[in-house]
Amino acid sequence: MTTADPNRPLDLAGVGIGPANLSLAALAYPLPGFECAWFEQRPEFSWHPGLLVEGTVLQVPFLADLVTLVDPTSRWSFLNYLRHQRRLYPFYFSERFHGLRTEYDAYCRWVSGQLPGMHFSHQVDAIRWDPEGAVFDIDYTRLGPAGEAEAVGRARARNIVLGIGTAPHIPEPLRLLAEARTIPVVHSADYLDHRERLLAAGHVTVIGSGQSGAEVFLDLLRRRPEGRERLAWVSRTPAFAPMEYSKLGLEHFTPDYAAYFRSLPEPIREQRLAQQWQLHKGVDHHTLAAIHDELYRRSVGGGWPDAMLTPGVTVRTAGRLGSDQVELHLDHVEQGERSRLITNALVLATGYRERPLDPLLTAFDQAVLRDGAGRPCVDEYYRLQLDPAITGSVFVQNAERHSHGVGAPDLGLFAHRSATILNTLFGEELYPLPERTAFTTFGLRPPRPRAGAPRTHVFATQGTGNISPR
Repeated sequence: MTTADPNRPLDLAGVGIGPANLSLAALAYPLPGFECAWFEQRPEFSWHPGLLVEGTVLQVPFLADLVTLVDPTSRWSFLNYLRHQRRLYPFYFSERFHGLRTEYDAYCRWVSGQLPGMHFSHQVDAIRWDPEGAVFDIDYTRLGPAGEAEAVGRARARNIVLGIGTAPHIPEPLRLLAEARTIPVVHSADYLDHRERLLAAGHVTVIGSGQSGAEVFLDLLRRRPEGRERLAWVSRTPAFAPMEYSKLGLEHFTPDYAAYFRSLPEPIREQRLAQQWQLHKGVDHHTLAAIHDELYRRSVGGGWPDAMLTPGVTVRTAGRLGSDQVELHLDHVEQGERSRLITNALVLATGYRERPLDPLLTAFDQAVLRDGAGRPCVDEYYRLQLDPAITGSVFVQNAERHSHGVGAPDLGLFAHRSATILNTLFGEELYPLPERTAFTTFGLRPPRPRAGAPRTHVFATQGTGNISPR
C-alpha cells in the first residue's frame, strides 16, 4: 500500500498493530486512493500470548471480530477466516458463540499477515508536526531479529492514529519484588512463559480477582497434586464477583452509552468508572463455577484442598525472606486486621494501564488540550483536541476510557470506532452506522441525533504513501 516516494505523504499512519488498529486497517483496505501504513515494535502480531491458556474463551461473542459489526460482508471477518481454514462446519457444530482465545489470536495473525502496509519490527521514536508541509513526521527505528537497531527512517502522514494499547500494571508495594529475578514474581501477562517454574515452586500466590487471576488460579489448581495444592488467591475486591453479563448491563458497551458518558461532567465520569468495576473486572461465571467444581472434586474424600481464597485484602508491604520466599503483609479492610503470608512464587493479576501517549507527542505537547487530571481531551470522533495550528488529526484507540467510558477497551466496539475514524477522515458516511444501539436511554434527555462527521482532510486520490530511509 506504500512505496518509498518521499514527495507524497500517507493519508494515515498508525502506531501500534493490536486488534484496534488492525480493525481500522481492515476497514480501510477497500477504500480507493487511501494510503496508510502501520508500525509495530514487535516482530509479529501477538495478542496477550502469556494468557492463551488452553481452553480459555473470549468474553465477547465471535461477532465482535475486527469488522463484522460494521461490515459483515468484509473479507476480513472471522467467518471468512474460518472458511479459508476449512473449519466452518466444525465451528457450526460446536455451537460456540464465544470463541477460543487462541483462535482469536490466530484469526488476527491471519489478517495481519495479508493486509498491506503492515510494518512489524518498526519502533516509532517520535512524532513531530511540520507546519510548512502540513504533515506529521514519524521517526522510527527498524529493528533486527534480536530487537537490535538496524536502521532509522522517517514516514510522513497527514493524519495519525495511536493504538499503542495497554501495559501490565504492577502495584508499588510489589514493584521491587517483580524487578528481582531470584524468586518467580511474574505478571499474569507473562504467565505461560513461567508456568513450569511456578508449578515447581513450593507455594504459589495469585494476587488479583479479575478474569486473568481466576484463569491463572484455575490452571495452577488443575495442575497441582491433590492434597498438596499449596495455593493462595487474594484480592482487594470484597468478593470474587461474577462479571456483570446481563443483557441490559451489556448495553454499557454500546456507542449510545459512550455518547452519554461523554456528556457527563468530568467528576461524575470519574465516579462512574470507579463504580463500574464489575462490568470489566469481574470474573466470567463459568470460570468461577469451574474453580468451585475443581475444589469440590478434590474434597470428595473428606479433606479440604490446600488452597486459600481470600478477598477483601490489600498488600501493604512485601519483601524477600531468604533466598526462595516472599513475605506479604496483608490488611483486611473490613475486619481492620493485619496478617502475613509466606509464599515461594507470586502471580500478579493486577491488570493493565493505558500506555501514556505523552512520550510520542513530546514535540507538540503544548498543543494538546487536557482535562482537569492532565489527560488529553478526546472528542466524539476519537481525535485528540489540538491547537488549531495543527491541521492534521491525531486519533486514539483504547486510550479514551476517561472520556468515552468503560467500553473503550472492549473488542465489541473496535469496528464501530474504526468506522467512525474513517468516516471522519473522509467527511462522509463510508460505513453507515446505526442511529441507536441500546434499548436503554441513558439519562433523562433523549439521545442527541448523531451529527455527520466533519471532514478532517482532503485526500489525494493518486499516488502512494511515503516510507523512506534517512
